[in-house]
Amino acid sequence: MMKYLDHLEEIIITFLIGAATVIIFIAVAHRYLSGFAIPGLQDWLLTVNMSWAQELCIYMFVWMAKFGAAYGVRSGIHVGVDVLVNRLPEKWRVKCVMIGIAGGALFTSLIGTLGARFVWENGMHYALFTLLGINVGDVPQGPTTPDLEWPTWIIYAAVPLGSYLMCFRFLQVGWNFFRTGELPHHDHTVVDGLDEVTVDATEALEEYEEHKFDTQAKDGGAK
Repeated sequence: MMKYLDHLEEIIITFLIGAATVIIFIAVAHRYLSGFAIPGLQDWLLTVNMSWAQELCIYMFVWMAKFGAAYGVRSGIHVGVDVLVNRLPEKWRVKCVMIGIAGGALFTSLIGTLGARFVWENGMHYALFTLLGINVGDVPQGPTTPDLEWPTWIIYAAVPLGSYLMCFRFLQVGWNFFRTGELPHHDHTVVDGLDEVTVDATEALEEYEEHKFDTQAKDGGAK
């Protein structure tokens, strides 16, 4: 279970960014091809409504941002100023780090709870009562999005889901730090997927100076 949970953010982000790229490409191609007076094709393209594409991609990027924040907690890519903390004695450093992690977990849990309450009152309770066959009474249905006409609570659900996942990641990082004393660290100088190649500039220059006349020597000297 944890094997898949540890890669949940990457799966969601990869799917959303891939789908958004395809949708944007189709929308742009549709817009330009509709301007060409091609018999049959132009008439058919004008009947296809792609006005929802921009709105959908905006919502997808919102979801990417929320789950990307949780990925940042897990992988240690969030920006932090820890100069003072690192200069403290080890005992106090551990306490400060644990306080910071606990503060992050508390903050994200509060945002997740407030977000969940907002989503519930924004139409989720109406949808759930209707699904279960419960009398909704005076419960409002909630607003919908302009183009897609989706219930807005589906879009806002990114706030509690992403925040609760961030809270879980803070607790996960805190527990690992408590056991091992190590925090997740991301090296911004390393690009994933590329092999590390170390080149000494001095050695490269010396090798160039040593062999720069080899070609001329083979051709019989400079001409």
